[in-house]
Amino acid sequence: MTDGLVLVDKPAGWTSHDVVARCRRLAGTRRVGHAGTLDPMATGLLIVGVERATRLLGHLALHDKDYLATVRLGVTTVTDDAEGEVVGVVDASHVADAAIEAAMAALTGDLMQVPSSVSAIKVDGKRAYARARAGEQVELAARPVHVSRFALLERRGANLDVAVTCSTGTYVRALARDLGASLGVGAHLTALRRTRIGGFRIDDAHTLESLESSFSLVPLASALRAAFPVRMLTDDEVYRVARGQRIAAGADSGAGAGVGAVAALAPDGSAVALLEERDGQVRSLVVFAPAT
Repeated sequence: MTDGLVLVDKPAGWTSHDVVARCRRLAGTRRVGHAGTLDPMATGLLIVGVERATRLLGHLALHDKDYLATVRLGVTTVTDDAEGEVVGVVDASHVADAAIEAAMAALTGDLMQVPSSVSAIKVDGKRAYARARAGEQVELAARPVHVSRFALLERRGANLDVAVTCSTGTYVRALARDLGASLGVGAHLTALRRTRIGGFRIDDAHTLESLESSFSLVPLASALRAAFPVRMLTDDEVYRVARGQRIAAGADSGAGAGVGAVAALAPDGSAVALLEERDGQVRSLVVFAPAT
């Protein structure tokens, strides 16, 4: 099986682990993982790595992401989404569009966001959602996130169709919760679709049904080109990087599309490594080329 990424359009009702399990069967290998978990309710782009490409996944998850979502005003749930028990209902018909847009504007930029109590964050070694579902009171600390876009696309009564562009670690359902709180009526997320992770877009993703008939991979070198700035190495640099030796920083030292990483390719275009170039120093984050 070739190393590479599979761009999956995850259907509703599937966990990210379910998708990985299906891809393991289709790829004929257990060395499969994913970048950026999607809740079962959510649909859209899930990046799956096969073989050596699994070593990229943690770095891909650091890229910013685009979502389309629907927020329902006036109804609060324990999970901040439609899967949780309703704990409050308020008439939101009086809330003006201008007030909604002002509240959304206040929820853009650098924020300190409190994750949902049913997030996958670990509290004393146990997932927050497991504690919450066991009846425990879960209080999570606010964490820094960046929301570069939170825009109202259409209002359908109490339902708001919105677009979000955000950093890794941002919870869209927490944005919905905080929007409702700022408007004084409460809110929760009823639909979520991820449409982009870094340089990868939903338009290039495949359904699980189509993957059954044709298992399509983005080759490792192409995946690196799509996700990171590229540095072409000389044959001598390839030799040195493959053996864990240092090389001089490139002309674009420090470039990295916001995540500090540069894709290093051999003269023939094959994948060599993922490098970090900073302050004139180069270190390997991941090495793909064999040392022989």
